[in-house]
Amino acid sequence: MSDTPESIPDGFAPHTRHSPLTAPWQPLYARPDGHRMQLGLRVREAHCNGRGFAHGGLISALADNAMGLSAVAAARAAAAAAGQTPPAGAVTVSLVLDFMASASIGQWLEFRPVVLRHGRTLAFTECHVLADGELAARASATFRLG
Repeated sequence: MSDTPESIPDGFAPHTRHSPLTAPWQPLYARPDGHRMQLGLRVREAHCNGRGFAHGGLISALADNAMGLSAVAAARAAAAAAGQTPPAGAVTVSLVLDFMASASIGQWLEFRPVVLRHGRTLAFTECHVLADGELAARASATFRLG
């Protein structure tokens, strides 16, 4: 299945933040939701392992990306409201994933992060990864803000 406007859920647009890691996985899509940045993609062969399922490394990297972007956005908003210097970014301190189901070629894979709590230096997050709306994985991460 190719990406057409009809195959991409409402609110998602091409993700504008690119990196060498994610370049082969394009097109990736993003949907801002308050201070959360949801990510999504239509699973293609380039995203899969030898068994034809979305690779755990892809899921891990994109969950980490969605949670990190969301943690920074939430921390920046809080810093601005408090008149403090906002963090420039974040680095992952810990990342844990649980895989519950596989995602196959053609399915819409969506990353829905939540910032559980953040302070000035740390942020705690979680993310549900859905394949066509069904829970495929869950992730949690801690980020160092700076």
